[in-house]
Amino acid sequence: MKLYIAEKPSLGRAIAEALPKPHKKHQGYIETGNGDVVTWCIGHILEQAEPDNYNEKYKKWQLDHLPIIPERWQLKPKTKTKSQLTVIRKLLKQCHQIVHAGDPDREGQLLVDEVINFLNVSTHKRENMQRLLISDLNLPAVKRSLTQIQPNKRFVPLSVSALARSRADWLYGINLTRAYTIQGGKVGYKGVLSVGRVQTPVLGLVVNRDNEITQFSAKPFYDVLAHIDAPQQQTFCAKWQPSEACKPYLDEEGRVLSKKLAENVVARITQQPAIIDDIKKQQKKQNAPLPYNLSSLQIDAAKQYGMNAKLVLDVCQSLYEKHKLITYPRSDCQYLPNAQFSMAKSVVGMLASAPIAYSDAAKKADTSLKSKAWNDAKVGAHHAIIPTQKSPANTTLSPVEKNVYQLIVRQYLAQFFPAFIYQHTQVSLTIAGGAFKASANVTEQLGWKQLFANNKGDKQKPEQTQTLPVLNKTDTLYCTHGELLEKQTQPPKHFTDATLLAAMTGINRFVKDATLKSILKDTDGLGTEATRAGIIELLFKRGFLQRQGKLIMATPAGKGLIEALPDVCTTPDMTAKWEATLNNIAEQQANYTSFMQPLEKTLIALIEKASSHVPASLKGIKATVKPAYKQRKRRKKTVAKS
Repeated sequence: MKLYIAEKPSLGRAIAEALPKPHKKHQGYIETGNGDVVTWCIGHILEQAEPDNYNEKYKKWQLDHLPIIPERWQLKPKTKTKSQLTVIRKLLKQCHQIVHAGDPDREGQLLVDEVINFLNVSTHKRENMQRLLISDLNLPAVKRSLTQIQPNKRFVPLSVSALARSRADWLYGINLTRAYTIQGGKVGYKGVLSVGRVQTPVLGLVVNRDNEITQFSAKPFYDVLAHIDAPQQQTFCAKWQPSEACKPYLDEEGRVLSKKLAENVVARITQQPAIIDDIKKQQKKQNAPLPYNLSSLQIDAAKQYGMNAKLVLDVCQSLYEKHKLITYPRSDCQYLPNAQFSMAKSVVGMLASAPIAYSDAAKKADTSLKSKAWNDAKVGAHHAIIPTQKSPANTTLSPVEKNVYQLIVRQYLAQFFPAFIYQHTQVSLTIAGGAFKASANVTEQLGWKQLFANNKGDKQKPEQTQTLPVLNKTDTLYCTHGELLEKQTQPPKHFTDATLLAAMTGINRFVKDATLKSILKDTDGLGTEATRAGIIELLFKRGFLQRQGKLIMATPAGKGLIEALPDVCTTPDMTAKWEATLNNIAEQQANYTSFMQPLEKTLIALIEKASSHVPASLKGIKATVKPAYKQRKRRKKTVAKS
């Protein structure tokens, strides 16, 4: 028999539905009409062993035990899902062919691979194992996927990358959390000081932003506007462009700090002729934004509806698994395979007749247009999140499900609208020897922008400056008066769900090392699409972050921890470099050893540093989470009393 192993029961049922009937449902698996069997994991049914599984002495948290680095890594079955592991073990012995049907990402690849390895499946079966990639749980899509099965060995690099990440997180988290919790106890901090390879740099971003805001001192700066009279009684404004000679009076962003200098310019240009040096007219075009990956969807949902990252992920899982209205949601890709383009007419036709806000837009969509989103070269194990061919007509969606679904629909439909086109005009002037510029944008074709008319999160609007009259270089213009605008520098803003996610995905903006900054791409980030929401929520759960309305700020414990840790742990540089290496492992440009060996050396040095430093910054701060070993002692006492 052929055995399909899915990641979750919902995926298992979808696969079985596409296989021959009749079906026989058993505990933990489904037998199909041709004798093949579909079973499933229930997420991760194996987990990394705890330190005390390697040695009993590690039950007690002591500095002289650190660092704990297993010689032979161990996995152990999760208690709640042991029975399902037993089912899979039995079926693996009976089958002649295995089909790996984990989710189409690194974690999904590792999740089933590690079960196969843990259960000591024969070399012959492992070498002949096949891979089934499913990103849409609707019957026609699953049937298509069943015709496109590939050898599982092609996806081994994904599994290795996920394994390296899992072990790195264990090593880093277990060792540094123990070290700093023990040291924190020496200054009276009676709680867990959780340190993570990804979570701590994220906390560091928030703490650093909070500190920048606290330490910020507003400074005045000055702009000068020239009010210009043009032919036919038309007027417009032009802004002064300080010259090279003014540099000593400017800040690093080119803002004028000297009021006297600005006042002098105002006096000099008033009632003076304005000479046109140049008129540049340029037609500019903006193509539709790409379809969503998970992070870009979470960012837009946060901007548009104030939804946090975890809620968006949960809603997406429901739209995917329960309602089958969207494709696989934990995607880091914003592109689509060319083969999907042939289904566009059907999907758009369904949306045109569906009871949704964008049905009229779907009727106007031109499915002959093929945007840059369709690009096989940029599609990996999974593609962008898009609507499936299933109509929401007979589905009851909650308000948040409806909001997220309609965001996905709109982003998909935008691919079938023409570009947004506008005319950009820039006029360069000389007034009393000073350089001035005026610009304006005029929309020529709204295109895909018509779908985003009331979008709070649309950053793609060209700056709407003013309307410029029709000008010729020979025109005589006149500056009626200059205007001094006094402004104040503004502090950076506290993070929100949207901006913190954006910071995690585009981490190179926060990397300090210039060489590393140049290596990292915009797509290299902290964590993965599937883990970022969980990392943010974990920092709240552990008492390191707090909310004030939509704003995210660090707690005293969060600030104290970041102050206690060395910079290498709190800045994204090291972790961003590791994430880049993990991506390279997945793309076969690096290997497991090249990642793990430097990490272990770094860990040893960090433990030595922690052991020699008492975190005074945590003195007097109340803990919110107690150490695990103290919690176990308290539970034992409670049991004894009862």
